[in-house]
Amino acid sequence: MRRFKKILKWTVIIILFLTCGLTITVMSRQNLTYNRPYPAISSSPDSAMIERGKYLVFGAAHCADCHGPRNSDSLFKLGLDVPLAGGFTFDLPFGKIYTKNITPDNETGIGNLTDAEIARTLRYGVNAKGKAVIDFMPFHNTSDEDLAAIISYLRSQKPVKNKVPDNTFDAMGKVVNAFLIKPVGPDSDVPVSVKPDTTALYGAYIAKSVANCYGCHTERSMTGAFIGEPYAGGLEVEGFVTPNLTPDSTSRIFGWSQKNFLDRFRMGKLVPKSPMPWNSFKRMTDNDIKAVYNFLQTQKPVKTKRK
Repeated sequence: MRRFKKILKWTVIIILFLTCGLTITVMSRQNLTYNRPYPAISSSPDSAMIERGKYLVFGAAHCADCHGPRNSDSLFKLGLDVPLAGGFTFDLPFGKIYTKNITPDNETGIGNLTDAEIARTLRYGVNAKGKAVIDFMPFHNTSDEDLAAIISYLRSQKPVKNKVPDNTFDAMGKVVNAFLIKPVGPDSDVPVSVKPDTTALYGAYIAKSVANCYGCHTERSMTGAFIGEPYAGGLEVEGFVTPNLTPDSTSRIFGWSQKNFLDRFRMGKLVPKSPMPWNSFKRMTDNDIKAVYNFLQTQKPVKTKRK
């Protein structure tokens, strides 16, 4: 009995020691900073560049779906401005993540950030304070020209004062923040510019580096790492499971013509709670949508149990 009590005592001491050590380690890693390069990207007052940025922001890049108000599509239909003042809450299992105000307000938005600081956040996932941001945005491989266009449009908006809360993490979230949230940068050489057309090559650029089709239609682990076949679906998002988009018979778009694909995008959101940013994607040009279709047809067919 005495031996058992001694073993129990030391077991408790060891557990307490390890728990305290883990707690101290986790708390010491809550504000890690990272050194990543600042892209040599500058915004421009050029109207053509601003228009290209606006097209990307409210189209393929679907910034309004996270940074805009919930009635963005209604505002568009009325021809009104859609303020990208942030504040949308991602209520995740490990905490609450709030989208940032990306209007040029000096106090609550991006007004006091440099072009290079904004570009680094988008390309390398490191904000102006050097902290890693959660990898929600797919712009790591976006061309220099398109990244400059996006920032140019953001600069041209009317400033909106809207103080967004800081992200909050529960106990598990603090562990995630300490060890799993890290910078994510380009996975290949980033092009200076990309010429829009209807080719599968341009469709690949839109699908992976602008619209994030790859990020949602590829299965991921709990940590966000890609574990499934590209574009075969299987990722659960807000209660929905993303469908297979490869040219297999089990694909959601199997047998669809290019016209079928284009017509579906033009319909916009049909299922109210669908996480797919249909109302942004319906504003893409015919050629951009055709390019994505042509690209998806080149993917390896993957058989899945769902469509």
